[in-house]
Amino acid sequence: MEVNEILFQKYGRTFKPGEMIFSEWEPGRSLFIILKGKVKIIKIFGKTQKTLDVVEEGSIFGEMALLEEEPRSASAIAITEVKALEFDKESFEVLIQKQPQLVFNLLVLFAKRIYDAKRRLKNLLIEDPTVRVIDVFLMLTENEPIALQKNSISLHVTIDDVANWSGLPMSEVNSIVMSLVKQGKIELYADKIVIPNLRELQRFVQTKVKSFRKK
Repeated sequence: MEVNEILFQKYGRTFKPGEMIFSEWEPGRSLFIILKGKVKIIKIFGKTQKTLDVVEEGSIFGEMALLEEEPRSASAIAITEVKALEFDKESFEVLIQKQPQLVFNLLVLFAKRIYDAKRRLKNLLIEDPTVRVIDVFLMLTENEPIALQKNSISLHVTIDDVANWSGLPMSEVNSIVMSLVKQGKIELYADKIVIPNLRELQRFVQTKVKSFRKK
């Protein structure tokens, strides 16, 4: 029996698609390690729901509230069926003592979280809504190293997801996306957005951002 199976018997949790795993402001008494599935981390800003992250197999989430012993700073919702390990502080300390590799993985995770936070802030500072939406596409490709080697890529996101990432109203993002479709810069499907020429969009954003800085 694999380690994960042994741990799942003791600490395993299964969540259905759309199920709330934890809510913002509730006490953070545990962290989760995903064995299977995808989880969306969201936060409400005013009347807008923003997606902070989408985490998958092997990712850890919910750790900050546990380590800081503060309420949850965001909510977590299962996108697909999720199988995860849930550890409270005591059981997690025992796990770290037995698996030092986990400490290293956490350091890597925290470094990535810092980079991602800076990258999202950079996107939110772009004033032009069209450039910001396109930059969201580029930002999402940066999480997929294999995609960066291609010029044509598919992003499994919806207009609602893009609105959440960009912090723009869904109606405005929908209008921008439809305009980009008419220009042939993207292709829109029910479950994905295809970018036929990623390099072209990268050059477009780089040029626009440079022109903003000169003003």
